[in-house]
Amino acid sequence: MVQFSLWDIFSFLLGAMRWTVLLSLIAFVGGGLVGLGLLLLRFSQARGVGLAVSWYVQIFQGTPLLMQLFLVYFGLALLGMDTSPMVSAAICLTLYASAYLTEIWRGCVNAVPRGQWEASASLALDYQQQMRHVILPQAMRVAIAPTVGFMVQIVKGTALASVIGFVELTKAGQMISNATYQPFLAYTFVGLLYFALCYPLSWWSQRLENRRLA
Repeated sequence: MVQFSLWDIFSFLLGAMRWTVLLSLIAFVGGGLVGLGLLLLRFSQARGVGLAVSWYVQIFQGTPLLMQLFLVYFGLALLGMDTSPMVSAAICLTLYASAYLTEIWRGCVNAVPRGQWEASASLALDYQQQMRHVILPQAMRVAIAPTVGFMVQIVKGTALASVIGFVELTKAGQMISNATYQPFLAYTFVGLLYFALCYPLSWWSQRLENRRLA
């Protein structure tokens, strides 16, 4: 059994946490951009487009994230693409986040009073102008709190990337556990670091929601 000091264990996990944060940021930013595009398509008048986006959302919401990771990781390999676990995890989590953010933001757009649509239409604004100048600015105020809250789910979702070999916080904890035969100690540190990442986001989300309702 290899002997490690508490500082050795903590510093190794702290280094791995950087990859958890990086993967979370990639998934959130990428998912946000894709989700915004899907949101605009969801409310477009093009026949069948809204239904296709709805099915996209249902597929990602109705299947386990772990299965999605396996499908992306092994599916890209079947297509002849030599991708790393990092790239596969980033693609999968981006698609996963985009589906959930699309649905979150759809609810926020629907929360805008119908009269705002009618008033903007009376000003001869087309669909894109309505969304850009009238609807989205109001929906964004409603969307801030649940969007920040969803970031917590993304951070925790990165833990599943360990199953395809990506060395983030959970995988690093497993490596420490195997090397030291002290799983309780290793995963206690892992849990504390996840809490340090997620609690501020949860607190911020709750504060934003309370401020909106005040």
